Amino acid sequence: MKKRAVVFSAVPIGTEMASYLQPQDFIVACDAGYRNAAKLGVRPDLIVGDFDSAPQPVTDWETIVLPHVKDDTDTQFAARWLVEHGYEEAVLLGALGGARVEHMFANISTGLYLSLHGVHTVLADSKSEMHFLLPECPLALARKDWMYLSVFALGEPMTGVTLEGVYYPLQDATLSELDYPLGTSNEFTEPIAHLQCRTGHGLVVLTRADG
Repeated sequence: MKKRAVVFSAVPIGTEMASYLQPQDFIVACDAGYRNAAKLGVRPDLIVGDFDSAPQPVTDWETIVLPHVKDDTDTQFAARWLVEHGYEEAVLLGALGGARVEHMFANISTGLYLSLHGVHTVLADSKSEMHFLLPECPLALARKDWMYLSVFALGEPMTGVTLEGVYYPLQDATLSELDYPLGTSNEFTEPIAHLQCRTGHGLVVLTRADG
């Protein structure tokens, strides 16, 4: 069985996010993320943080207290810990949206870090999921109740991009950097969409219909 972790960050989430939990998950709470874990009725196996957004809980839970002055965000520190301890899958909840837009961008960067270190990573909130498309690591994404599928290049152009099972298919295409969002708001036409690229790194966003 693959080692799988769920990482809770601080953006408030709803109870519907419990659908992302599996019985054997290792639960990591980043700072105020322990409140999200409590909302879903799970106890953290590990808490990390400098506790600038919530008081340090008084419990016997394993806790790593980080300094306020540091290079890593709390979630990035948790990501490094997961890589060092051999985790193969990670779901990040409470990492999208919220009042601090820069934190969301930082969490997307953390998701890419995990993916580049061999950890299959998903970021999710109530309206969307984010996945990462890497060279020689094709994705097969189920339609489920998703309305839109968008693909963005991260940091450098993506080459050899192939998208199948979508309204606007691509074959051996190039997606330029973030200055031209060509891959926005594609749609599923098949139960499974298949994506791959030859070079570069991509962010894949699945979104439910408006309303």
